[in-house]
Amino acid sequence: MNEIRAIEASQMKAEPDDFKVGDTVRVHFKIVEGKTERIQIYEGLVIAIKNSRVGRTFTVRKNSYGVGVERIFPLHSPRIARVELARRGRVRRAKLYYIRDKIGKAAKIKELVVRKRPKAKPVAPAPSAEAAPAASAAQE
Repeated sequence: MNEIRAIEASQMKAEPDDFKVGDTVRVHFKIVEGKTERIQIYEGLVIAIKNSRVGRTFTVRKNSYGVGVERIFPLHSPRIARVELARRGRVRRAKLYYIRDKIGKAAKIKELVVRKRPKAKPVAPAPSAEAAPAASAAQE
């Protein structure tokens, strides 16, 4: 059993990409055509993520010429060069299979807006008791 886990650990990516269901991503994956190898980009909405250690997969859906196309990518595959996050989505479900039935504007996912906290203004140091009489003597 430990041998299987050791093999899985060697095949897993060191740093998995940070995205979740509802995000729009660009998947850069390698295509081999004969002797040549090139990278193709597939951009779409992540509608599902299935977790199973090294077998972790995610499903990306896009519209191509008015037809919905879905593709399942294994996350730890050596064919995936990288997964680039295009925009974050605000969703409340783990699986977005209902998007398959939506058309047009109804199929859109709202963007997740992360508000930045305003920087705290530096507080001026309070005048000390010794500096106050010197300042009042200088004014006179």
